[in-house]
Amino acid sequence: METSELLKKVRKIEIKTRGLSRQVFAGQYHSAFKGRGMMFSEVREYHYGDDLRNIDWNVTARFNHPYIKVYEEERELTVMLLIDVSGSRDFGTRHMLKRDMVTEIAAVLSFSAIQNNDKIGVIFFTDRVEKFIPPKKGRQHILRVIRELIDFRPESRRTDLTEPLRFLTNAIKKRCTAFVISDFMDHDFESPLQISGNKHDMVAIRVYDHRETELPDVGLVQMRDAETGEQMWVDTSKRSVREFYYQWYLKKQKEINDILVRCGVDHIAIRTDEDYVPPLIQLFKKRERA
Repeated sequence: METSELLKKVRKIEIKTRGLSRQVFAGQYHSAFKGRGMMFSEVREYHYGDDLRNIDWNVTARFNHPYIKVYEEERELTVMLLIDVSGSRDFGTRHMLKRDMVTEIAAVLSFSAIQNNDKIGVIFFTDRVEKFIPPKKGRQHILRVIRELIDFRPESRRTDLTEPLRFLTNAIKKRCTAFVISDFMDHDFESPLQISGNKHDMVAIRVYDHRETELPDVGLVQMRDAETGEQMWVDTSKRSVREFYYQWYLKKQKEINDILVRCGVDHIAIRTDEDYVPPLIQLFKKRERA
């Protein structure tokens, strides 16, 4: 892609997603994604209604009067985006490609993070870690992330969540909030997700297209697997074929959801022809209540 065209796309996405992060998500992101924990601030006299668990018994014994420890939330977060850049991201039939939806969602999360004074880093992955952008702050850093999201060309087209999750666990030493943005069509990612979830706060955002849920009745068509390149002819005019595919899809999605639930991972699904704002707000509100 030519530099001028790339810059125009970056600017267009920045204007849209930065505005959304300010107007829609700023407060909810702040509430939904809290800091790494509570940091000791000071000791003060006990007041009626204070949590008795915070009493500092050493100071209380010294002055013969109850004192409590006061804590402040450690606000600064490290946010990691694990972005699926495999071949299936180039699929889309109505509103936009999955890759375009992923780019906008990642940009919204990035601008929300830096407005909250958080660092943001990115791992692009296929069946391997394609690129790692270490966590940093600032608008120029976010613009670099958006440029990479638009123009990045991976070496592989396959998907395997094992490697990026293992890389996250090993490369990011302190606890972070990690968004995995993918269609999750990988078949065996429960174990590495569980390990990552024990160290980091994991959030899954599944992006899919409505044509992945069911086959249209358009007769005999040649289909190609976007990741393997394998091609086959499918007679979509047969109801049995369409029903078989639909049941396979339902089973696959149940498997994915069951894995995410067992791993204790907050998750949402966003379709490419739908507005991604309501599902993100739903995710943030769910975390506020947790």
